[in-house]
Amino acid sequence: MSKKYGFIGAGNMAEAMMKGMISSGVCAPGELIASEVVPERRDYIARTLGVSVTADNVEVVREASTIVLAVKPNIVAPVLDELKPMLGSDHLVISIAAGVKISFIEAHLNWGVRVVRVMPNQPCLVGASASAFALGKSAKKEDKDTVQRILDSVGVAFALDEKLLDAVTGLSGSGPAYIYLVIEALADGGVLAGLPRDVAQTLAAQTVFGAAKTVLEVKGHPAQFKDMVTSPAGTTIEGMRVLEEAGVRGALIDAVDAAAKRSTELGKS
Repeated sequence: MSKKYGFIGAGNMAEAMMKGMISSGVCAPGELIASEVVPERRDYIARTLGVSVTADNVEVVREASTIVLAVKPNIVAPVLDELKPMLGSDHLVISIAAGVKISFIEAHLNWGVRVVRVMPNQPCLVGASASAFALGKSAKKEDKDTVQRILDSVGVAFALDEKLLDAVTGLSGSGPAYIYLVIEALADGGVLAGLPRDVAQTLAAQTVFGAAKTVLEVKGHPAQFKDMVTSPAGTTIEGMRVLEEAGVRGALIDAVDAAAKRSTELGKS
């Protein structure tokens, strides 16, 4: 094997992961190989990342021992069936296919293949992913370390029991959509108050970014920072009163819970 890492599928998420791995020093471009069915996409990945590309999934498995399965959930089974004869206990298969359980993946592989299931999220595209992962039956401690290192190169990640990945899906998997809605609504409020649309949207997005950065870097409770902004009889407490009366807090809690339950339902089907 001449490569350290191989990607089956070279879509947006795979591209983001490869970029993160290269820029953080996890590997060099020459240690990566990716398969992709679309010729234009292959050319783009080779040109922009400098990694080896191929149209043949089997070539990836022959060249690399750590395989990232980055295909749509509906084609996971046929792809694994194709690769099964070449995959053995010396391979680590990392799946980022949404909703596809470890037991399903392992059922399509030979015994002993090490499997790790990852739940990344969309901000992986900008190196700010919030991910979680679970280990399969044959996965080893060094496999956990490998996956942690890869995912840390594009954000933050937590090793969890697989049963918790539905909760992760409801929170960080679906969560970016909730925040985009918040940004859009804040910008609309700015426009209503008289701001130009482009200014309002930038201020809204930067405000969300700044608040998140404060929680992550100062390491306090969100309520602590909220109270720092909320002066007695001031503007912020008046806005908070409106949000509480509208049930925004409860709606966000319910949204995460509903998405997590839907993830569980989809996993069963």
